[in-house]
Amino acid sequence: MKRRDAREAAMLLIFEKSFREESMQEIIEDAVDSRALELDDYSKSLVLKSEDNAEDIDYYIEKYLDKWKLNRLPRVTLSVLRLAICELRYFEDIPVKVTINEALEIAKKYATEDDASYINGVLGSYVRENAPVKKEEATE
Repeated sequence: MKRRDAREAAMLLIFEKSFREESMQEIIEDAVDSRALELDDYSKSLVLKSEDNAEDIDYYIEKYLDKWKLNRLPRVTLSVLRLAICELRYFEDIPVKVTINEALEIAKKYATEDDASYINGVLGSYVRENAPVKKEEATE
């Protein structure tokens, strides 16, 4: 499975979690069994890490929202932000530019161009203040 497909599957599960009270593990099992959703280790790791660190992730999303509250964001936008912030905070081997680009592509597919622009702004604000510059990015 390509990383883009893994991220997209993870975003869909994070989105689904926003409607359900079950644990992410139960949602994963249901999606695999009833919808034959394909998940690899990376997508599973993303969704489980997003659940384990939900409060921390939501804290950072809310911190960088401009003129919005977390509970007022469209669920797709919130799900993409949760996925991206999770990857930025807990998957240090992924370049920041890749994470942001992938989040924007998923947003364009499932939301609107305006949502993608908003997501880009939130992630840009987060990165400027929090993300360490990695070696490969410092030399570009």
